[in-house]
Amino acid sequence: MDVPETVTTALADRPVAGSVCLEAGAGVGNTTAGLLEAGAARVYAVTNDSEHAKLAHERVVRDNGNRAVVLEADLRCLPLATDSVALITAHGLFNVLPPASLETVATELTRVATPGCHLVIDDYEPLPPNAAVRDLFALENAAAELVTGRPALTFYPAAVLRRLFVGHGWEFDREQTLLDPVPWTENHLESHAAVTRAMASNVSTALEASITEAADNLVRTIGSESVGEMYSLALRLPG
Repeated sequence: MDVPETVTTALADRPVAGSVCLEAGAGVGNTTAGLLEAGAARVYAVTNDSEHAKLAHERVVRDNGNRAVVLEADLRCLPLATDSVALITAHGLFNVLPPASLETVATELTRVATPGCHLVIDDYEPLPPNAAVRDLFALENAAAELVTGRPALTFYPAAVLRRLFVGHGWEFDREQTLLDPVPWTENHLESHAAVTRAMASNVSTALEASITEAADNLVRTIGSESVGEMYSLALRLPG
């Protein structure tokens, strides 16, 4: 299993071996793969995206038996028992959560954490004002707001997420930089443009055409860009 370097770096100083873990916002299972490689006893990979759940299952469950379980569920209502996991990861999760969901998700993650549980949050600082990719992300957010009434992306400073979980009883442990700058590749930009186009398909034909053209132009103009910072926070629940 190929594990991104950002994942291995973020987990390097955590007691993964022998732990029951939760990957909150599993995506395609990158962090689940990293946790298993680091010796986790069991990993619950939770995502609310059915396609991601399928891909994660194919990637990590087939070769790891009951050490990996993929759960298609909402992080605001986790299908896990109270005090049931000893290490929680949220790798690139919070930037896709709207502000209104933060408290509920933090409450649920805290509920399932055992005393002494470790929490690792890896995410992105807000982009600088001169970043070209900001325009593409703003267009994606505008399309999402039109269709769902909430943004697709919100970049929270590390200090904001730190205060959120300290307010839920967690103790701050450490912060480190995973990427500086962040390489936004052509594939990354095309993925965000695809989300924008998909959202635009739910609005009027004329507006869809305008949004799609704007997304295509931005991807073509930007190409790729290295800008911004990805950080890793570690906290621990007293116990």
